[in-house]
Amino acid sequence: MSRHGDIGSSPDTVGTCVFQYKMPRLHNLKEVNENIDRICELVKGTKLGLPGMDLIIFPEYSTHGIMYDKEECMATAVKIPGPETDKLAKACKDNKVWGVFSITGEQHEEHPRKQPYNTLILIDDQGEIVQKYRKILPWCPIEGWYPGNSTFVTEGPKGLKISLIICDDGNYPEIWRDCTMKGAELVIRCQGYMSPCKDQQVLVAKAMAFMNNCYVAVANAAGHDGVYSYFGHSAIIGSDGRTLGECGEESDGVQYAQLSISQIRDARKHDQSQNHMFKLMHRGYTGVHASGDGDKGVAECPFDFYKTWVTDPAKAQADCEALTRSTVGVATCPVYDLPSGEAKANGVHTNGINKKRKL
Repeated sequence: MSRHGDIGSSPDTVGTCVFQYKMPRLHNLKEVNENIDRICELVKGTKLGLPGMDLIIFPEYSTHGIMYDKEECMATAVKIPGPETDKLAKACKDNKVWGVFSITGEQHEEHPRKQPYNTLILIDDQGEIVQKYRKILPWCPIEGWYPGNSTFVTEGPKGLKISLIICDDGNYPEIWRDCTMKGAELVIRCQGYMSPCKDQQVLVAKAMAFMNNCYVAVANAAGHDGVYSYFGHSAIIGSDGRTLGECGEESDGVQYAQLSISQIRDARKHDQSQNHMFKLMHRGYTGVHASGDGDKGVAECPFDFYKTWVTDPAKAQADCEALTRSTVGVATCPVYDLPSGEAKANGVHTNGINKKRKL
């Protein structure tokens, strides 16, 4: 069974640690690399204290911090793999542990013409990068990352299947379903989430674990970086939506739990009324069977929005705009130079600000 409170693990359990790192405020690659050295030491120390630890997870932005100056952000964007990720890989190999680390940012293929990606990497205990995930849903309007376009599933420690998502990604139920329907048993959500959104995010982690029959590990930042206050509450959630362990708001807090591989696979195979994965693709199977129409229920997608999104994304976007707004900017609360449809003055949007601080 999955459990909390011990420092070990077993052949059936993956010892999983979320590390609630204090949000750093950095300005150049020298400072970034010094911070990486500290993270590597924390990997070593945490493994010493939790000898059963198979997997350690750090929050979004924990490696680079948030670069509020666009020039600094572009100058500190790195390639993957590169010298920075090599240090993290060595720490994993030396300590015989898997790790999830944030790279903000990863250079775009057309760097520096285009914005960087917000990326997570999963490194195995041999020091190999086995998953690279780019944030699909950046936190607009503030974040200026170029969006990624796919989720992935990787066989992790002891065979547990893992997907990575980042912060605002987790506010969209579609991404959780995509990960789990691809086979993910543990969805890792690294975030740099700030107040005032604490209550909602604690709720989301539990609800998505329950609704997708999966483990959830959330690593959030803590502290204050001069702009935002990060609320912490990093947590490990069981596949029934109940919390195994949760931090408070402390900096450098740690939670640790053992996630059973056999338990989640047994639940997905044998659970019935709350087996949401199975029931979604076998809709109404009890009534369909009783009606003599087979024993598989209905598989066809009943949701018109999703049908339209797949077959005609431009129409789905237009339909959404008819219900919300047609511009990315909002005139009553301008952010950066995002267009809001306002009249221009001297060729410049009247709601524009210094582009230097775009990220």
